[in-house]
Amino acid sequence: MPEVPEESSVSSPRILREEPAWLVVDKPAGWHTVAGRGESGSHVEGWLRETRPELAGLDECGLVHRLDRFTSGCLLVAKDAASRERLRDAFSGRGGDLRKTYLALVAGRAEPGSFTLSFASRHKGSEKVTVAPRGEPATIGRCRWTVAARRTHETLLEVELLGPGRRHQIRAGLASLGFPLVGDPLYRGPEHPRGVHLHAWRLEVDGVPTESPRPAWAGG
Repeated sequence: MPEVPEESSVSSPRILREEPAWLVVDKPAGWHTVAGRGESGSHVEGWLRETRPELAGLDECGLVHRLDRFTSGCLLVAKDAASRERLRDAFSGRGGDLRKTYLALVAGRAEPGSFTLSFASRHKGSEKVTVAPRGEPATIGRCRWTVAARRTHETLLEVELLGPGRRHQIRAGLASLGFPLVGDPLYRGPEHPRGVHLHAWRLEVDGVPTESPRPAWAGG
């Protein structure tokens, strides 16, 4: 597992946008989304409990979804139980107006494309998930992407998640096509001291877009 990026260890979440029913938090890389058993380190759930005590009575302080520890960017938080249920349904593909776009720096020369793959159980004793071309409907994940920039040995992609997201969908899916993320040795990507180069860049909720500033590795 990569070390926590140095700049993230001293940064904190911040609110990017606030609407009557929800808000979007900018999550730093290296932070957990929620408090986990046996896990050390800062988490957004605890930060919300301290900075927005009115959310403390909601499950996970209103957090609607999760991002991996080393994924930075837009994290959606509901401000009441009914909104949380509605938005969680939208994230699960059961209606709702929601769009999710990520920035991913991958090794190799990738072209614009898409995938529809099955993301099944983790490998025994590992965090890694199994990717297959087909599977049960509940395991299917879909993405499409465009090329944002090219470098000598890397490609910066804008990746849109289509429908419900699966665990490690972008990381495992792109790696299965031969384009692992930089800083993601779990999926055979080149190691990097700043960890996995994946950023939840743009989140559109109820037709309202929010963008998290691009990290330095994405040209920010």
